[in-house]
Amino acid sequence: MVIRRTDSVAAVLRHDESLIDVFIGISPAFERLRNPAMRKVMSRLVTVEQAARIAGVDGDELVRRLNREAPPVAQASPPAGAPPPPSSTPRALPPELAGIAVEKVVEVDVREDLRSGKEPFSRIMAARREVPEGGVLLLRAIFEPVPLYAVMARQGFDHATERLADDDWRVWFYPATGEPEEATLRARPATAPAAEEGVVVLDVRNLEPPEPMVRTLAALEELPPGGTLVQLNVRVPQFLLPRLEERGFRYEIREQAPDLVRVFIRRAAATQAQT
Repeated sequence: MVIRRTDSVAAVLRHDESLIDVFIGISPAFERLRNPAMRKVMSRLVTVEQAARIAGVDGDELVRRLNREAPPVAQASPPAGAPPPPSSTPRALPPELAGIAVEKVVEVDVREDLRSGKEPFSRIMAARREVPEGGVLLLRAIFEPVPLYAVMARQGFDHATERLADDDWRVWFYPATGEPEEATLRARPATAPAAEEGVVVLDVRNLEPPEPMVRTLAALEELPPGGTLVQLNVRVPQFLLPRLEERGFRYEIREQAPDLVRVFIRRAAATQAQT
């Protein structure tokens, strides 16, 4: 296996679980991967490069060590010219947050959810819907929630990140000003209404895990009653399907070509009746 910066930690550990020792050897921050509940959540959502940033270590060095220890199994190289993932370097708190009124800050703390292996995405999106006009979402997590940055950017939010401790991160999501960052634009998938009213098409074919699942769940949060989301993918999204069932969605899969799968996602009848 040739490990890349864009591979998910889950994919690396599925190949050889003993590589946990390599992660821990480069930083004690990765000790949490020994916890099965933490590994279930964190490793699936985070790429190797993002994990390096979370731990404050050099991404190239982590990749080199993982490849040195990994059993040699051939794996396809990334496409030529593929864009790098967006930077997530923590920044100083922006002036937009100076003097923000307390009543305009909505706080969501998902640290215990993450420690117990629960998926916090729905709670975060529910808190996002409570943010008033011009308000701020304050997120507390036990690692830097890098995949969430692009999701919130699509909803018009910039972010400022504070690392309070190895397992305590505070992220402020506030209304963005000016043009979106080039990296965010590169990572944004094509989302457009189809000819049929109420149908939204989400193309995730050029995204690296976990972005396809994160983007799809975010789009479903905004799907109107009776609407249909059509995800365009290069494979059947096996990890997404149980999440859809948990959230009350039904789906239909159409494999139309070796590299084209359409997943039609709709709210279950009972769920629509409640909205």
